[in-house]
Amino acid sequence: MQFLYSPEAGEKNLLLTGEEHKYLFKVRRFEVGKVLAFRNLQDDTIYNYKIEHISKKEATLIMIDSYHDRKSLENPLHILWCIIDIKVIEKTLPMLNQVGVSKISFLYCDRSQKNFKPDLERMKKIVINSCQQCGRSDLMELEVLNSLEETIQRYPDFAVLDFGGESEISDIDTIMIGCEGGFSENEREKLSTMRKIGLNSPFILKSETAALTFASKVLI
Repeated sequence: MQFLYSPEAGEKNLLLTGEEHKYLFKVRRFEVGKVLAFRNLQDDTIYNYKIEHISKKEATLIMIDSYHDRKSLENPLHILWCIIDIKVIEKTLPMLNQVGVSKISFLYCDRSQKNFKPDLERMKKIVINSCQQCGRSDLMELEVLNSLEETIQRYPDFAVLDFGGESEISDIDTIMIGCEGGFSENEREKLSTMRKIGLNSPFILKSETAALTFASKVLI
């Protein structure tokens, strides 16, 4: 683990309770005097805290120093992702976070199963854990959009990943990726004026494979 996350990182003192306390002092068994690195995933700063006091249910830490340490990519990539099985999305999120995707907007497409409901708080925890593991200093944004129409209205300038599209992807910053089975004819009609991007592969890719492959080609 490269650092620990706390939204209060940067304050003079930190009070750790609950799951954080259990992990650090019952699982990792850190002791008084140990120095731990924290981030708040907002300001690209490492905050070093020394453990001052440990009790059964809480621990007090005091900040001893801090320094700027930006670990994120300069070129942003925003993925508009038609909703698929939430379990698959959750397994893919850490990998998309690791390659540097800046934002994911989930939307319901014609072939999305409407019973799949993204839990953004749970996904945020997954992304935070991924940042702690890979060292990323900024938090990937997550949101849910209700429809393709809302997506086009909010983000009118994006490309669509689909068969037969052009292979030049170096200048893409927002890409839409369909769900299993691809886009419906109705959706293709609505997306007809959007730039179409293709991958150099004869194989049919799963939605999550397409998302990770495209992000890797653009960002890494």
